[in-house]
Amino acid sequence: MNTIKRYFLPPIFVTMVLSLGSCSSNPTAGNIDSATSYPTTAPAPTNSLPSQAPSQIPSVAQLREKSPNQESSKENTPSSPTSKVATAKTTSVTLYTSDTQCQKLIPEKVSVPAEEPVTNAVSKILEKRDTSDFSLSGYRVNIKNGIATVDLRISPESKRQITSLSSCEQFALFGSLRKTLTSNGQWNIKEVRFTEGGEDIVL
Repeated sequence: MNTIKRYFLPPIFVTMVLSLGSCSSNPTAGNIDSATSYPTTAPAPTNSLPSQAPSQIPSVAQLREKSPNQESSKENTPSSPTSKVATAKTTSVTLYTSDTQCQKLIPEKVSVPAEEPVTNAVSKILEKRDTSDFSLSGYRVNIKNGIATVDLRISPESKRQITSLSSCEQFALFGSLRKTLTSNGQWNIKEVRFTEGGEDIVL
């Protein structure tokens, strides 16, 4: 029996040692595997960050690219006020209006819109002659070959007509218009005719 124990015990001991060594080595192997698994999973979040960053950077760049365009469009908008300024330009003309005694015509420098200076000058004179009993509903000025034709339209509510105007009132109205139109040399008007509804007015 002792001989058998001597032969069998050493192999059993060696086997136990080997089995213990394998058991102790397996956890380390598992630990190594688990440790190596972390680096494989860890890069995932680091890789996800750059993937998100490019998607955000272009959007910011696009917003920055859009904002200058909007500002430039706003800067370009100041072209409409310049056109308004152009239409609001005025020119100086000389108006001739009658004195209170209807004896002479007094010159007066005024500013009128530069687009239609003749029409606006006529309008200013007619405003002075528009009274409660004599009113105009409209007028038209036509210039051809140095002849200006002023067509007057009497308002239906006017109590008086052109034929009922006194010589003083006629002088204040027609004399002022004629003198104003012919005295402003830039208009090149040599003669003035007056009509009512297309019919010549006989003064």
